[in-house]
Amino acid sequence: MFIKIKIDKNEKRNIEQIREHYEIEKELASRLRNSSEKERQYLYTALYDELFKKVPLHPQLTRKSNSKITAWVVSQRMQLLSHFLNLNTTFLEVGPGDCSLSIEVAKYVKKVYAVDVSNEIAKNIIFPQNFKFLLSENCNIPVPENSINIAYSHQLMEHLHPDDAFIQLQNIYRALVPNGIYICITPNRLSGPHDISKYFDEIATGFHLKEYTVTELAELFRRAGFVKISLYKSYQRTNLEIPLNSATLPIFRVCENFLDILPYFLRRKIASLPILFRGMTVIGIK
Repeated sequence: MFIKIKIDKNEKRNIEQIREHYEIEKELASRLRNSSEKERQYLYTALYDELFKKVPLHPQLTRKSNSKITAWVVSQRMQLLSHFLNLNTTFLEVGPGDCSLSIEVAKYVKKVYAVDVSNEIAKNIIFPQNFKFLLSENCNIPVPENSINIAYSHQLMEHLHPDDAFIQLQNIYRALVPNGIYICITPNRLSGPHDISKYFDEIATGFHLKEYTVTELAELFRRAGFVKISLYKSYQRTNLEIPLNSATLPIFRVCENFLDILPYFLRRKIASLPILFRGMTVIGIK
């Protein structure tokens, strides 16, 4: 086992601590990958709680204690969300982590739901009156049907078992009102892996159970029933919304297939360019 790429510049842990995190997460993720649908009804919560207890220096936990980093992350994400929110909005965040973003959103909307499989990170947080934290089992979205105007997730889809991803997407679709919007931000497999295994493996072996391409994610959204799907790209002050339809998807498919056959380091280097496939913001409209 060896480090394949440089340690991220914002990473505060040493190689031994990163390797320990990797070994723990890989073992837990293996149990989730090889589990049955019935087992996963409780395993998501149990395994993530176990991860955060065994890895006290997990970035999600350490970031929670750093108010400056938290404020910066929230500010970056609000730049996108602010275009969609108003005082009549009922907002849903799936996989909210420490809930810092949802708490900020609550200042600008009517109602906020935050749904997660673990409450370890959100423990001891005081929520606003228009805020409700809900613990989910497996891929359940325990909010009223046709109640959500804007659903949002950041770095969530890749954490789901492949058999559960489509089911959760269907559940989010049901939760949305007609013309409701789901904003899904997830890393692109071609520039990955993006979990802790990026230091050791060429494909994700940690809690990123499946990383997707643009075409794969667009197909999931289409199957779930979304009538309009688009890819939102933002770079510096430039914002671009690209429809994902019969005209554009073949182009994405050709580009992604070409990158997929390149050697690992070349594929990752090209795909990591900001204007290409480093990350994906896919927006679906019900």
